[in-house]
Amino acid sequence: MKLKIVASIALLAFCSLTEQALAFNQGDLEQLKATGVCPRCDLSGADLTQLNLTGANLRGTNLGGATLSQVNLTNADLTGANLEIAILNSANLTGASFTGANLKSASLENADLSFAGFISANLEAANLKDAKLQFTNFRGANFRLTTLANGAVTSDKPYDWSLERTTLKNCNKFKTENRPGTTCSNK
Repeated sequence: MKLKIVASIALLAFCSLTEQALAFNQGDLEQLKATGVCPRCDLSGADLTQLNLTGANLRGTNLGGATLSQVNLTNADLTGANLEIAILNSANLTGASFTGANLKSASLENADLSFAGFISANLEAANLKDAKLQFTNFRGANFRLTTLANGAVTSDKPYDWSLERTTLKNCNKFKTENRPGTTCSNK
């Protein structure tokens, strides 16, 4: 009987902590709506559906689990933002900066990513199905298990993994005196 009571209390405490983890700051939401500027704000779990946030400053903002479907974030700055498990379906992200942003498991289905920058962004397990990718910069982005615009899913191997990597053999087989370095072959 005592074990059931303790287990029930533990479960209720865990559920309340989980709810708080996805709770956004209402003051931050009002500031964003009024000014379009909210760097390092907590908007986790917020519903921002269909808002016009053109040119918004959301640098370092926590948007984890937020719903941003059909939002207009044209030329917005989301550098270093957390968008883990966020929903950005059919969003206009033209020219937006996601440099260093975390978009792990985010959904960007049918989103317009034209001219956007995802430099060094984490797109692991993200969904880009049917996204518009005209002149989108993905330099250094993590695409592990990502669903691409054509529906293909990327490999689950680390970025530097390759089947074609050669293993060098016969290193130092020939040593020449007074010459720095080694001689190797891959045969």
